[in-house]
Amino acid sequence: MNRTMTQKSRRPQDIKSERRIRNNRIRRRHEMRKNFLLFVMTFCLIVTVSIAVSSFRSSAKNDPLQESSKYYKSIVVSDSDTLWSIAKNYMDETHYGSIHEYIREVMQINNLTSDAIYADTHLIVPYYDVANHK
Repeated sequence: MNRTMTQKSRRPQDIKSERRIRNNRIRRRHEMRKNFLLFVMTFCLIVTVSIAVSSFRSSAKNDPLQESSKYYKSIVVSDSDTLWSIAKNYMDETHYGSIHEYIREVMQINNLTSDAIYADTHLIVPYYDVANHK
């Protein structure tokens, strides 16, 4: 009975005040959760971007394809030369998948229809060398 009396004796201002306090607590909890999630997402984004940038910078520094350039050279074929021996001397494994690929390119550059080459003729051969970055 005492309980009903206290409920009846409450003033409307007290009820409004309690509701306001309860609503403010709920609102603050929601804001804290939202701010925490925003902080976590921002932190994850910063970590992801910094990892991506650092990996890009390190791969750019160590990439041999960016440091070397392709050049062409005219050579005179000797009696003992074959396309295979020329390929072994000038081919760079980091730029060609196989010796066959390099020989095909040499044949294409020099308009050769077969792999036969003759002494004292000139061939254009591609090669890669490190460019001077001074």
